[in-house]
Amino acid sequence: MTKPICLVIGAGAGIGGNVARKFAGQGYHAFLTRRSNERGLNSLIEKIQREGNEASGKIVNLMEEGAIEKLVNDIETELGPIETAVYNLGAQIGNHALETTSHKAFEMGWQLGCFGLYRLAHTLIPFMKKRGTGNLLVTSATAAVRGNKGQHSHAAAMGGRRMLCQSLNAEFSSAGIHVAHIVVDGLVDAPDTVGKLLGPENFAKLREKLGGSKDGMMLPEKIADTYFHISQQHRSVWTHELDLRSFSDSAWWNN
Repeated sequence: MTKPICLVIGAGAGIGGNVARKFAGQGYHAFLTRRSNERGLNSLIEKIQREGNEASGKIVNLMEEGAIEKLVNDIETELGPIETAVYNLGAQIGNHALETTSHKAFEMGWQLGCFGLYRLAHTLIPFMKKRGTGNLLVTSATAAVRGNKGQHSHAAAMGGRRMLCQSLNAEFSSAGIHVAHIVVDGLVDAPDTVGKLLGPENFAKLREKLGGSKDGMMLPEKIADTYFHISQQHRSVWTHELDLRSFSDSAWWNN
């Protein structure tokens, strides 16, 4: 019997990789994609396989024309139905004043944050609609609900991501398709994302201050538990949006 497939777009060592591992451990075939670092991707896949679970994946630049569309069609044709898709591509380019935010940088944020999700939904939802079921879980950020100085590209991209999720829900929830917009409101203990943004030295200092038993940084494996829970909800109690943060952080609306 073919296992249900969980497609994780943006499967780094943080949220994406841990979500893939969680779903694989619950009986799914996890298909992982990322834009670069084939060694890191293969390491994640091999880790899942060593645990006795199913995983595969590939390096794909999903911003290339036709790449998302080909990926979804290939999986549906060659592996089986995608029951859950996780869109975990970030769009953070760092803090930049308006005058130093180039057209190219702003457009890149939109491509990653909003247009890529549209392309995934546009290709995958027709398959899910025929089956009358499916989950689209979308990782988002504080910027989706609050714009900050220096975050012109990121806030616009994530705000668009949030509204797209709401529009998809309005159109397809009655067809059995569950779209969840998940606001990650705080720092994640993720070397591939926060670590790269801050740099190794600053990330190490942050871990020393907030990480470990202090639980001041969100643990990706615990975030993955929430993603799986959402994917298993009964349709009478679907979650369409939620936010996650460490117990020690103030919520976005109080900060």
